[in-house]
Amino acid sequence: MAEKGEQSLENGGEAALTVVEGTVKSVVFHNEENGYTVLHVEVPSEFELARAPEITVVGRTQAVWEGEEVKAEGQWVTDKVHGRQFRADTLTCVAPRSLKGIELYLASGLIKGIGPVLAKRIVNTFGEETMHVLSHQSARLAEVPKLGAAKIRQIRESWRKNETLRENLIFGQTYGISIAKMTKIVRRYGPDAIAVIKANPYRLCRDIWGIGFATADKIALSVGISPDSPLRARATISYALEAEAEDGGHCWTCESDLLLHANELTGIPVETLADALKEEVAAGVVVSRDGRLALRSLAASERIVARHVRDLLSAPRLFAAFDAEKAIEWWQARAGFTLAATQRTALERSLQSKFSVITGGPGVGKTTIIRALVEIYGVKRLKVVLAAPTGRAAKRMTESVGAQARTIHRLLKWNPATNTFTFDADNRLEGDVFIFDETSMIDVNLAADLLAAIPPTASVVWVGDTDQLPSVGPGSVLGDLIKSGVVPSTRLDLIFRQDASGLIVRNAHHVNAGEPLEIRRGEESDFYFLACRDPQKCLALAIEFMTERIPRKFGMNPLEDVQVLVPMRRNLLGTDSLNAALQKALNPRGDGLVRGGTTFRVGDRVMQLRNNYDKDVFNGDIGFVKAVSPEERTMVVTFDGRPVKYDSGDLDELVLAYAMTIHKSQGSEYPAVIVIVHTQHYVMLQRNLLYTALTRGRKLVLLIGVPYAVDQAIKTNAVRERRTALASLLADRRGCEDVGPAAGKSPQAG
Repeated sequence: MAEKGEQSLENGGEAALTVVEGTVKSVVFHNEENGYTVLHVEVPSEFELARAPEITVVGRTQAVWEGEEVKAEGQWVTDKVHGRQFRADTLTCVAPRSLKGIELYLASGLIKGIGPVLAKRIVNTFGEETMHVLSHQSARLAEVPKLGAAKIRQIRESWRKNETLRENLIFGQTYGISIAKMTKIVRRYGPDAIAVIKANPYRLCRDIWGIGFATADKIALSVGISPDSPLRARATISYALEAEAEDGGHCWTCESDLLLHANELTGIPVETLADALKEEVAAGVVVSRDGRLALRSLAASERIVARHVRDLLSAPRLFAAFDAEKAIEWWQARAGFTLAATQRTALERSLQSKFSVITGGPGVGKTTIIRALVEIYGVKRLKVVLAAPTGRAAKRMTESVGAQARTIHRLLKWNPATNTFTFDADNRLEGDVFIFDETSMIDVNLAADLLAAIPPTASVVWVGDTDQLPSVGPGSVLGDLIKSGVVPSTRLDLIFRQDASGLIVRNAHHVNAGEPLEIRRGEESDFYFLACRDPQKCLALAIEFMTERIPRKFGMNPLEDVQVLVPMRRNLLGTDSLNAALQKALNPRGDGLVRGGTTFRVGDRVMQLRNNYDKDVFNGDIGFVKAVSPEERTMVVTFDGRPVKYDSGDLDELVLAYAMTIHKSQGSEYPAVIVIVHTQHYVMLQRNLLYTALTRGRKLVLLIGVPYAVDQAIKTNAVRERRTALASLLADRRGCEDVGPAAGKSPQAG
């Protein structure tokens, strides 16, 4: 093997374009997300300009293992930190041909069951034929001395899987799909993954979390699907509707808006898209009613919710009705205080109604009503079931009410074998009364699954704050239940939870009313505002208060008790930047696993980004990294003390969580929150966003930012209303008729 071309290294400058070839001795670094790779490559002695038998090659490739032969085209450079290296514009890796390379390749750990000693025995047995034997004559492994039948089966299976994996990884590299995502694709589609993708690349959008329409569309065009093909047009229609649900929370849209959006996405003529829309409607993927277009799954979910709410309202109770007034008097005597008029109304309606809603901001007594219901029903020996959308909300409900609460997902019990919840319309939950908290977070798909599983004879109480941010998923279930006028609802507005110095609750209500914040200068308080215009200074202040000043003054643990909240991910004051800075301040050392630009280390606080039913971990769950294995590329994260293992293909489901977006903090409370509001966040500044942020703090809220930006957030109440049909379906019984099974509906979307 030899070098081609000439180069110059005068003054450490870049060399002319050249090609080097050699054998990969070790993979120093490999980023599975973007393919960035650092290799130590052994080159032949005739390779004069290498100056050493081993060189460093830097470039990008998705699949590379020790022992492979590599061809690199690029330039020699002198790096200021790492010295002389070959920077490759292109890297091509092929199976090894030399005996030494084959032995190194087999001993690299790629093939399960083969270590350095066995690799040498196999190469000694087959020589240059080794790769051919393993690929086409693997039964001949019986010729290797001291190699038993069980070990041969393991090696044959591992070799077959890795040949398929390599082919898939190279295919993924061609289209910019990372190793982690390609591994998920192979896990989903099996050995025929490439054939499945080529037949219909748009399946990737629905089936593989983290792969969007743009990537699928790029693959489709690359494998020969016509830009104006019906397949592409229909996929664009479905994606445009899904984007409406994902980005805006809408359950339906009108035809003209849909066609224009689809046209902007791909440039497919509107006429072609209109024909594709008709095909999607005919196939039942899209539902058209009264000029409204919706994905069948969403239309079905709204009707399921409406039907079950009406069934609950009309069905008789399993237990005998009792005197609500006497029950309330009994509870007040037991509790030692008298309920306010609106609290009493809320409690009375909840006791008398099969389905009721209680709404209101912080400190207005919602938890008091839940506690009263639990105690009253408990005396009647009725089974009360408590649940909330997130683990933290369920934990808080347990602590404040004094009775065990679970997350909705764990209540319904996911069954991996059937890919559905265990409890559903055919296998109902057991219970007499079901009370759900933080219901503003429940989207229409989860609401459909939940209500279908509740026995119609039970009573249901839905508790939440309609002024908080709406659910991340589509729909506006809590608001629609109230808007329909069908479900008895009570709004609590009198503030109870405050003391002489407490400003958190007062300021939350000030924000909700569009009023200026109340600040007490020079006094001890639970609410502070630091005016700061320079983004760098805001960042420095957030780090200083989280790591030093709040722990010192209030005795709080920065990792467990203090949470930084911001409106968005990007820019200097976004979660990406803040997490990197806070990790550096709080947990800077130790081995870690790298994904993209993030290094996960033992001790890091992390957050789950999607519902993973196999792991029993859900979107928004917070955990701590307890163990990292860089060699095996695995990590163990504990969620409420429960260990969960992640391999390299799952790391894209986690992000650092020293800082998080306000949207992701919904349903959670923290002893202390640091909220940053800056003009950098201008496009996101809304009243309900700031209101939600302030209500996350239980003992302390520190607001850092530009006064003008805070004022704009308080003044801006132009919340875009979601396009939903649930309220009208509830009001019109005829609208509750089913549209059929929710085709394509998957709880993974949550």
